[in-house]
Amino acid sequence: MDEKKKNNVGFNIIKSDPTDGHGGFGIGSLSLDNVSPVFVDVEEGEAFVDIGAMHARSSVEKRIKFTNNREDSEGGKPYWLVWVTIDRKAEGPYYAGVTACEMVVNTEKRRGYKSLPEHVNRMDKSIKRHIIVDVMDDRSKGILKDYLITHDEGMWERSEAKLKEDLSI
Repeated sequence: MDEKKKNNVGFNIIKSDPTDGHGGFGIGSLSLDNVSPVFVDVEEGEAFVDIGAMHARSSVEKRIKFTNNREDSEGGKPYWLVWVTIDRKAEGPYYAGVTACEMVVNTEKRRGYKSLPEHVNRMDKSIKRHIIVDVMDDRSKGILKDYLITHDEGMWERSEAKLKEDLSI
């Protein structure tokens, strides 16, 4: 049997606001309902959604001890964790916030590199509708762009020009 998994999980779809109609607890708080973590596997040339990344429990992160020291994961596999936030315009949903964070995973050593503060801050920036993908290498940008277009071309077309410009190679 082929070991390569097909991950058919899509993006989190916009849900109704649970605080609609009242001014009680939770008003003004950010919602994670519209955020999806997309991994870009640089070596394999593919992108996939893994909701486990919301709590650092993705398939990429399991059984790996992460540090913010790059030498710990030397010789490891490069990934980008991209936080994608979906919002809705009158014309329909679009990619509103897209921010990328670097990761390196060395499965043999069971060690990895990531900056947890960067990951948290980039998720926050995505929720706040920022586009931060210029930190990615050209190959990774191309993989992410193809994935977003393939997932939903209409959402790509409705997205801000900055996303399209920053992902163009």
